[in-house]
Amino acid sequence: MPIISAAEDLIPSSERHRSFLSLSSPIHPKNETQKSRTPRQSMEGEQSDGNKPHEAPTELRDWSDLTTVCLINIFQRLSLADRWLIAMRVCRSWSDAARDCCLYAALDLEPAFDASGAGRPDTAAWWTPAFQRRVDSMMRSVAEWSDGALKEVRVRHCSDEALCFLAERSPELLILSVRSSRGVTDRSMSKVAMSCTYLVELDISNCYEVSYRSIEIIGLNCPNLTTLKRNLLNWLDPSQHRGVIPEDYLNALPQDGDTEALSISRFMVKLKHLELRFSKFSGHGLMAIAEACKDLESLDLFGCANLTSRGIEQARAKFTKLIPDGLVKPNFYIPRSVFHTDRYGHWNLYDERFQTSVFQI
Repeated sequence: MPIISAAEDLIPSSERHRSFLSLSSPIHPKNETQKSRTPRQSMEGEQSDGNKPHEAPTELRDWSDLTTVCLINIFQRLSLADRWLIAMRVCRSWSDAARDCCLYAALDLEPAFDASGAGRPDTAAWWTPAFQRRVDSMMRSVAEWSDGALKEVRVRHCSDEALCFLAERSPELLILSVRSSRGVTDRSMSKVAMSCTYLVELDISNCYEVSYRSIEIIGLNCPNLTTLKRNLLNWLDPSQHRGVIPEDYLNALPQDGDTEALSISRFMVKLKHLELRFSKFSGHGLMAIAEACKDLESLDLFGCANLTSRGIEQARAKFTKLIPDGLVKPNFYIPRSVFHTDRYGHWNLYDERFQTSVFQI
């Protein structure tokens, strides 16, 4: 798929205020007739159609005379969407300038996802192979255009192959977020660990094919890592994900929470910010992190159902550098649908006695 076609499906148009997924018409390369037109000619044609006879003609500037340096300076002030969907479509010289490496120190698709989701964290269309190919296409193009200068990548739903391709060409990468990427596995994370040794922030939330082995190899090869986000989907009430996220993926929820916690305590001792939402690790894993990661300033444990208040307080005493409100406790509600489980079976009695549907821990 041509990269600009992929961009049109992914990046929102600020002029039309439309979701980036609603932009379905493909962008084709300009034909020879279109290529021969300069920005001045295009503007003259538009004005001749729109000017009224009694209006005095306005002065036009020949934008085709701008040098590449000037164009790049202008394009640096444009958003990613404007560069890909507008500047690249004007003419060959603008298209070439819009691909200059200095414009691609970062690839951040989070604003596009937020705009398209309309307040929803996910949509079913994002979990399809076709959408993954679009994200992959953008990643490959940016990795090539950046010429090794890429420092920040925030995407979702990418594949192993695209991430490996990008990691090999981005030795200066500092921030990597690939959350909700069902195609990302330990293979690509190993490539990231070996190629992107300056990494300081990593987000592998909802990446169920990534195991504790990736945590270990990242920790060994990326000594500057200070932020890790390893959040999972809400398994306490998975109904919010059904119909959006494939059922087989929901059922593949990682169960080795303590193993991952121990890997963090052994190989990521310099962490300052750690997110483990809905992880299934126990007090044993939490205490291991507390004893090893002395520099933690924030810790997010929201939805960690296997932790107890006593265990959290014991661990908190060891976190001497936590900032105010830096500890997010589980504070979840147990839905009736999980009351039948062994862990919460004794709550049936309280449910009948107090006639309430949920309890807060």
